[in-house]
Amino acid sequence: MFPEFKKEPIPIARFLCEEKRRTFSLLPVQLIPYFQYTVNAVIGTLFLGIQCRQMGQKGFYGASVAVDPESLLTPYLIACWLGVVLLGLRRAHGVLRRFYNLTDIRSSHSTGAWKEAASYFLCLALLPQIRWGPQLQTLLNRYSHCTRLFLFGTPSQHRACAHP
Repeated sequence: MFPEFKKEPIPIARFLCEEKRRTFSLLPVQLIPYFQYTVNAVIGTLFLGIQCRQMGQKGFYGASVAVDPESLLTPYLIACWLGVVLLGLRRAHGVLRRFYNLTDIRSSHSTGAWKEAASYFLCLALLPQIRWGPQLQTLLNRYSHCTRLFLFGTPSQHRACAHP
């Protein structure tokens, strides 16, 4: 099930590093750096996309119209989310296989992004027909605890500097 869509501000603690004279923030693990939507909203939308694909639809339009109209999701945004989620899961594969059986994951251009995402979700026990929120939170917490990184997205301190 897609989580209930709520528009509300999420307070983010920001700090100033006196030494480097730069600000930084402490994001809750259920957020994705530089994203406007929570991990639950992104994964819930991808579940809708997978269900649309299973019904024979192509592209991302079916998922974009299946969510709350106030969410302002577009097919392009959902395509970007699929890429970000797959990139995060591929990058984390070595860490995640310590906790989950990922032997059925096939990552290649011929597999297809939707199929690969569905395989990851299945191996990670993230299934749309069950209450998957707690499993997702456990996954995010485990990965973050082991690596001190976000599973999805890249925080500012890990982005390449545009200038020295």
